[in-house]
Amino acid sequence: MPRASVTQLQTLMNWLLLNSGQGDAAGNMALDEALLEHAARLGAPILRFYGWTEPAATFGYFQKYAEVAAATQLRPLLRRPTGGGLVPHDADWTYAAIFPPGHEWYLLRAEESYRRIHDWLRLAFAALNIETELAPCCKKTLPGQCFIGHEKFDLLWHGKKIAGAAQRRNQLGLLIQGSVQPPPVPVARTDWEAALRAVAEKQVGAEWRELIPDASLRGAAAKLADEKYSPSAYHTKR
Repeated sequence: MPRASVTQLQTLMNWLLLNSGQGDAAGNMALDEALLEHAARLGAPILRFYGWTEPAATFGYFQKYAEVAAATQLRPLLRRPTGGGLVPHDADWTYAAIFPPGHEWYLLRAEESYRRIHDWLRLAFAALNIETELAPCCKKTLPGQCFIGHEKFDLLWHGKKIAGAAQRRNQLGLLIQGSVQPPPVPVARTDWEAALRAVAEKQVGAEWRELIPDASLRGAAAKLADEKYSPSAYHTKR
């Protein structure tokens, strides 16, 4: 079996962490897309935690605006760079995971990367003595609404969906955008975030470094926010 070089091993173990706090809806979507655009240059998986300065909703790239606009009164209502359904954002725990081209996660089939991201969340909740499970199959009620019913490998707590995610995989890398509706038990978001990091350290030997966005990344995010995600044209294009 071929052995990985020291450089390759360091790349595999090196993970970047970005806790960007609360942001507006356009800025949040723009930064996730900018991280995908810069994934190859950054050269390591990125885990980003973020929140929302105001209630908002996002919907999947392939959904029809008129249908989702009729399904929620939340505004702003933004089209994500990923697929999936309608997701309300307010008190949810939002995160993104970004993997550069050629990374193990990038090479996975979509169903397997979806299973793996939610198994990561499951293990983090387990470390906090909160039992969750991956949905074995689907339960549909209202089409296109992410937290109504559940899909295979969504994360469930007492049979209710508490976490879903959406993906985009292209030549730039893999972007997974996830939302957790925390279960009604005493648990702090900061403890859950720490548990996620600890699981990655234990399972894949992740060594965390803080990601401080440089001028190139900040500029790309600002341009996307101003030219793509703030105007209505992108969100209402179909």
